[in-house]
Amino acid sequence: MATTQHFIQVAGVKSLAEARMIKACGATHLGLPLRLPVHTPDVSEDEARDIVLGLGKAIRTVLITYQTDAQETLNLCRFLGVSGVQLHGAMPLGEVRLLRQAAPKLLVIKSLVVGTPDGTGDETALLAAAREHAPFVDAFLTDTFDPASRASGATGKVHDWVVSRRLAAALTRPLILAGGLTPDNVARAVAAVRPAGVDAHTGLEDLAGNKDEGLVRRFVAEAHAALDALTP
Repeated sequence: MATTQHFIQVAGVKSLAEARMIKACGATHLGLPLRLPVHTPDVSEDEARDIVLGLGKAIRTVLITYQTDAQETLNLCRFLGVSGVQLHGAMPLGEVRLLRQAAPKLLVIKSLVVGTPDGTGDETALLAAAREHAPFVDAFLTDTFDPASRASGATGKVHDWVVSRRLAAALTRPLILAGGLTPDNVARAVAAVRPAGVDAHTGLEDLAGNKDEGLVRRFVAEAHAALDALTP
């Protein structure tokens, strides 16, 4: 496996044992989706906190949330003990600024959802939003809107990688690619987009919704190799 430290996040976990398996497979970050508008969380907030405590510093943990209030978001981050937060909802720019000011060491990732029907998900709007947020976040993450479920994440669907490629090239912050990634397409996705990292959720699960160790291990290995192959 590559020795270079990439950002390779696996999102969604049902137990501490599953989280430890993901860490053992080489993922660098574990995403914990909570307070979601569409999907039901895999674990409760108390269970998520126990998972974070059980992992210690073995892997970096990231709250994935759609909350729009900075203080509520920070309170949940502190309750869980996570090292980062992925802002997947429409948190106002002023609230993002407050979050940054209140927690300067917290890893803050701003999601850019491609394909939303209200116009905010087209390339021009996403680039404008990203430039506004850049002073207050550490990275961006592109994900997919699903018109059928109205979900903007954990859809199992890819979006137009050309949009993500252009954003990755234009932004001053690193871009993480998400949306329908699997062990079978992650290498092609990385080559097409040239992101700083990748994130996968449903593409690593079995029919029961549990993370499949074989899929996780293959995904991490493919992602490492593809990211290593990118030239500066």
